[in-house]
Amino acid sequence: MSGDANALLDEIAHIGVDRQRGGYTRLVFSPPELELREWFARRAGERGLRAETDGNGILWAWWDIVGAERRDVVVTGSHLDSVPGGGNFDGPLGVASALAAVDLLRDRGVRPVRPLAVAVFPEEEGSRFGVACLGTRLLAGLVDPERVRELRDESGRSFAEVATDAGIDPALIGPDPARLQSIAAFVELHVEQGRGLIDLGQPVAVAGAIIAHGRWHVRIDGRGDHAGATRMVDRQDPVVVAAETIRALRAHALVVDEARGTVGRIKVTPGGTNVIAASVDLWLDVRHRDETAVRRIVSEVVAATERSADAEGCTVAVTEQSFSPTVAFDAALRERMREVLPAAPVLDTGAGHDAGVLAAAIPTGMLFVRNPTGASHTPAEVAAPEDVAAGAIALADVLESLITR
Repeated sequence: MSGDANALLDEIAHIGVDRQRGGYTRLVFSPPELELREWFARRAGERGLRAETDGNGILWAWWDIVGAERRDVVVTGSHLDSVPGGGNFDGPLGVASALAAVDLLRDRGVRPVRPLAVAVFPEEEGSRFGVACLGTRLLAGLVDPERVRELRDESGRSFAEVATDAGIDPALIGPDPARLQSIAAFVELHVEQGRGLIDLGQPVAVAGAIIAHGRWHVRIDGRGDHAGATRMVDRQDPVVVAAETIRALRAHALVVDEARGTVGRIKVTPGGTNVIAASVDLWLDVRHRDETAVRRIVSEVVAATERSADAEGCTVAVTEQSFSPTVAFDAALRERMREVLPAAPVLDTGAGHDAGVLAAAIPTGMLFVRNPTGASHTPAEVAAPEDVAAGAIALADVLESLITR
């Protein structure tokens, strides 16, 4: 029980290594992610924390107060799933640091007056079922459980099927207001996803806000045909429309200061080199501090897509998969964290987090640990060992201030 987050990260560095993409692929309820969940439960148990899995597949590890109810609980933690080919810090850093912070608090002889829980939230990235922060959205009642049960991954398997295989009863997913009402504060530590701290020369920051962001699925249907036998003028090619969608997204995002627009995933069906596609699925990710700007960009892109589809003889269907408005973290909690960490700057982020989803229901805050490359969702994501250690200490300091008064 050394309080060493680096050592804990080293223990899981072999799990989910992606030999093809590089980095790590740890999709929710896949064998690597399930192995990580087992690792967490084991390490929590070694620390005397009572581990349990709730109806939404969220892991909780409890440092209870003897003879006291679970009220005014302080929660920390993050997620263990990853994007395809992601880094080793996005998610696991927050989980490892939470366990290390428990060690540090016990080494200090801290005696909590309110319970502490370490939580692991499933499907934060949304890489398997398309809805980011799915576990916390279910917990907070922000997504329809029936819709979630019917979500399907790329192989066609439903969330209900995959959850059942992982030992989770899909009939039990959904809002848990009693659990939320028992939580006094949630503090999530995360690797920084940008270059703010390296430019400021600080190892740790306190979060200010998360800019608005959403995901949209665009389905373009055309007519599959032979690449050699079909004249250009006779084609109904959805790839041509998809290309216009991508061009339009870039163009409209560039003219809005600080907007972000990304197409990071495209599926062409049937996918043959010498086959004109029958359909294309692609996913838009759009972000900006002003949520009206996000929706305006998407509206303009959809209009451009529909014009292109009309000209090409294709059809278009657009589905909003998730949307999160700009989140300002709890002001009182942020000020408490700044009192504890007076040297830490306050930074906004363009990345979504479980803490952002829960902010509408409970007081939440975040800590960021320096990432010198500024890269994230890639193997280039990094955090120096000394900064990882500083992050765990900062988290322990914040938690101590919350659980002892």
